Amino acid sequence: MNTNAAATANMAAPSDPAADSTEVFSVKRYTPDHRQEWDAFIRNAKNTTFLFYRDYMDYHSNRFADHSLMVFRGEKLAALLPANLNADGTLISHEGLTYGGLVVRLTATLWEVLACFHAALLHLNQEKISRLFYKQLPVFYNPVPGDEVTFALFLLDAQLYRRDCAMVVPQAGRLRFRKGRKSEFSKARRFGVRLAQETDFAPFWKRILVPRLAARYGISPVHTVDEITLLASRFPEHIKQFLAYFDNEVVAGTTIYETPGVAHAQYLGVSDKGRKIGALDYLFDWLIEVRYNDKRYFDFGICNESGGRGLNHGMVEWKEGFGARCYAHDFYEIATKNYPKLEPVLQDKLKHDLLIKHAQTQKSKHVPY
Repeated sequence: MNTNAAATANMAAPSDPAADSTEVFSVKRYTPDHRQEWDAFIRNAKNTTFLFYRDYMDYHSNRFADHSLMVFRGEKLAALLPANLNADGTLISHEGLTYGGLVVRLTATLWEVLACFHAALLHLNQEKISRLFYKQLPVFYNPVPGDEVTFALFLLDAQLYRRDCAMVVPQAGRLRFRKGRKSEFSKARRFGVRLAQETDFAPFWKRILVPRLAARYGISPVHTVDEITLLASRFPEHIKQFLAYFDNEVVAGTTIYETPGVAHAQYLGVSDKGRKIGALDYLFDWLIEVRYNDKRYFDFGICNESGGRGLNHGMVEWKEGFGARCYAHDFYEIATKNYPKLEPVLQDKLKHDLLIKHAQTQKSKHVPY
């Protein structure tokens, strides 16, 4: 099967003056020769972050079989779906990323997004990929409304299989810090805790993050220290390391993923000594109130366990102490065979446009000259 032409949706857009009447939506699988085109689209897309650039996605290409899709409207790139193919033949958007989803251009209309999603699912169904596990991009990352795919998921009868709670501090109208947090800040100041941004990730990884995760949860960080160092070298404006020192010893730290509107704590950790002197609380007080007070949101990340069904209540309470509250981060399973469920809405739009065009034509016939 020709994968470049496998999924072609014959849905013209008469209301779009830039669209040809024979215009169709088609899908190609991403290959490295499309890298420049992919990155250029990500740079100007609506619902995007630096995680979708190929320099980020491809750092772990040896772990995941990339199966990202590019959706074209006529000859113009209209959407991207970062994704990988799992061993069981399931497509995931994207297993190596915190979030995923259909990335669309800034000016994309509701109809165009639905048509792009329809084309992607049709392509997957024709390629015998029966299921798509779809990670949504949390809404607080979007600078403008971006729930078009959420509407598509409803029409498709997509099944919600996981919902995480992202603990987020909105900087506008931010809640006051709890009294207990303030006392920890004061304690850290009395002990002379020093805060700094560093370019070396190794001290935090080796002295705090790796041993703490192993001791408390029996796990390792998603990124090795070499991987996070590589990524930070590729994205120095987006990946930053902050540390808290006591007597020149690292006692707490966090790795921040920074986007235009959001500062996200990708990793955080504290030593026993740092906990006793309030070092981590002091660090986050400074990050929220000073370093990132110009962002729309400060994202602490999730506190979920057991595939979203459980909560680490101690972590929830700690983050809520800084004024964080929950934004849902949803995960859906989509049967690709359900793509026809989008067609009634798509076709109704075309009928509507034809009626408008007919009415305008009739009106022009009666204009006196």
